[in-house]
Amino acid sequence: ARQMAADNLKAAGANGASVYVRVNGWHTEYTNDDLEAVVQPGLDGITLPKTRNADDVKRLDWKISELEARRGIPEGTVKIAVLLETAEGIMNAYSICTASPRIVAAFFGAVDYCCDMRITRTNLAEEQKVARTIVAIAARAAGILALDAPFADYSNMDDFRQNTLDGRQMGFEGRMIIHPSQIAVAHELYSPTEEEVAHARKVKKFFEEEGLAKGLASVSMDGAMVDTPVYQSALNVLELYEAIQAKNHAGA
Repeated sequence: ARQMAADNLKAAGANGASVYVRVNGWHTEYTNDDLEAVVQPGLDGITLPKTRNADDVKRLDWKISELEARRGIPEGTVKIAVLLETAEGIMNAYSICTASPRIVAAFFGAVDYCCDMRITRTNLAEEQKVARTIVAIAARAAGILALDAPFADYSNMDDFRQNTLDGRQMGFEGRMIIHPSQIAVAHELYSPTEEEVAHARKVKKFFEEEGLAKGLASVSMDGAMVDTPVYQSALNVLELYEAIQAKNHAGA
């Protein structure tokens, strides 16, 4: 598996994808050898499962730095995504998310979290709400992406949609996918709709012309208040839309 991953790094990223390898976590005896095999030119990042604390991240950062130096890879090239999927990891979420400048994303891991907590995992994930929210908040506070858990019941698209929308409302901006049938739906649900983009453009134009240009911090548009946070939310929607369009164009 290590050799196959190393041999296919460049091919996997040939169409513009960012290539991350999910290694075994530090709770096993395999992590070091996994890293020796896959930290090669063409690798964009490492995903670390069962991240327990900041020391797990610092240890990974040190090993990646050593391999970059040894293999002529520019320092800082290889990024880190962490999986927070144990009670310990959830309790240490913010310190983990800020433990290295290499960290770009934090995933919530539902299956392992429920196992660790000795609770029954359900599709609508009411039992995961607190932990999911903590991961999303910690990631936002650290300035990195919050990415939701894989959804195991891949034949149940209705529950997948609801679970994804619930997570998006918590602040998640993407999720792990375990079956091809989930890809198109995830792309749809994490992308702003045409109506949302049109409304964001209207808010941006109106606030800039009727608010900012006239020195007003709050204005009324169509019977609703538009102030700086509303304006910023509109900018966020447009930024996401433009990023998606750019990515689609690059991969075309």
